[in-house]
Amino acid sequence: MQVNFKAGDDLALGRFWAGALGWGTVGAEAGATGVLPVGSGWPLPGAVSLDVIRVPDPETVKNRAHIELATSSAAHHAELVARLMELGATPAEVDVPWTVLADPEGNLLCVLEPRKLYRDTGPIAAVVVDCTDPRAMARFWGEVMGWTVHEVTDEHAMLRSARGTGPYLEFLRTPHGKDLPRRAHLDLLPDPVEDQAVEVARVRGLGATPADVGQGDVPWVVLADLEGNEFCVLGRG
Repeated sequence: MQVNFKAGDDLALGRFWAGALGWGTVGAEAGATGVLPVGSGWPLPGAVSLDVIRVPDPETVKNRAHIELATSSAAHHAELVARLMELGATPAEVDVPWTVLADPEGNLLCVLEPRKLYRDTGPIAAVVVDCTDPRAMARFWGEVMGWTVHEVTDEHAMLRSARGTGPYLEFLRTPHGKDLPRRAHLDLLPDPVEDQAVEVARVRGLGATPADVGQGDVPWVVLADLEGNEFCVLGRG
């Protein structure tokens, strides 16, 4: 799975996130910067990477999806917040017990206090998606990704790779979640990537629908989940 960010400057935002996560950047084509663990290949089964895509006029908005970062101690939390600020993050006025920042292009991110649940996730604790029905979203995305549902209530749901590695995917009930913009979204990496058509058919059978975001002739397929969130099923270009 990838988290896809739209950006005015993909290189600069990619470097920010690489510095934030201790990862590296790759640029397969102009206007697209990947952020993934150093030395890793593509795709990353059971893991999460970032893909930053340059667009002409990215809006600075509260996204439906955001990233939460893990810390292992109070000292680590303070060090990470300081490092993010040096990289260009700014404080965000959100009334929660953890630290909320905005990256250089205004995307909100959370730096969590140390939590036992996230002690083995790596730098990304969770990718959190606002929604109106966490139960339905957990069922759909659990089947789409083959991930295990760890918790599900009317307010919150958590999934994680069946391998027990990497970040959690979480769905948080948020009023009017369907009305929020989609500057950040999820992408799927078929494994193997040559099975893109098979994967698209499978996911559509689970309830996904075709989506047109003006993508034109591209090597990926754009679909929408049960709440209208666009996501891409990637393939080799």
